Amino acid sequence: MPHLNDNAAELVVANLPLLKGLDNEFGFLDLACGSGRNGLFLLENGIPVIFADCNKESLEQVRTKLVEKPTEKVMGKTLKAEFWTVDLELGNTNPLAGKLFDGVLVFNYLHRPLFPYITQCIKPGGIVVYQTFTIDQQQFGRPKNLDYLLTKNELLEHFLGWETLYYFEGIRRKPQRAIASLIARKPG
Repeated sequence: MPHLNDNAAELVVANLPLLKGLDNEFGFLDLACGSGRNGLFLLENGIPVIFADCNKESLEQVRTKLVEKPTEKVMGKTLKAEFWTVDLELGNTNPLAGKLFDGVLVFNYLHRPLFPYITQCIKPGGIVVYQTFTIDQQQFGRPKNLDYLLTKNELLEHFLGWETLYYFEGIRRKPQRAIASLIARKPG
């Protein structure tokens, strides 16, 4: 079967059994999805995905990848993808209000006001998979702006009270970068 995406993050690939173990009633939100690499990987593995980004062109490119590949079904299930053009950084609004997801994927994106909304939109027992840059990234290149860099243990602090299933904070090689990675389960 042709693959929709061979560039999914190692964190998602390595934890696929955990993500597939959810009932996936509501699907996963690929927040600020960009090229959709991680959501496409989940979709290819039978997990419904809502691709969300403010960039309509990025969403259209993800949609095009789905149309170009003859992978309508995985394990007898029709692939279920939705596309949501949304500005996640509008002031004083909760773009996730009234929404519920089995899990949320966030990679290489940080907008601190979203943290409480992310924790609210995941169903009890659902999963967050979050990986982004830390303050130590400044020594390797972009981003350098502190608004887009986590401080020490900040990612853990945003999910206090959740069951931490995986956590890493430090330097990764190939490419060299400073990141924090978290997989956590919402109580309940």
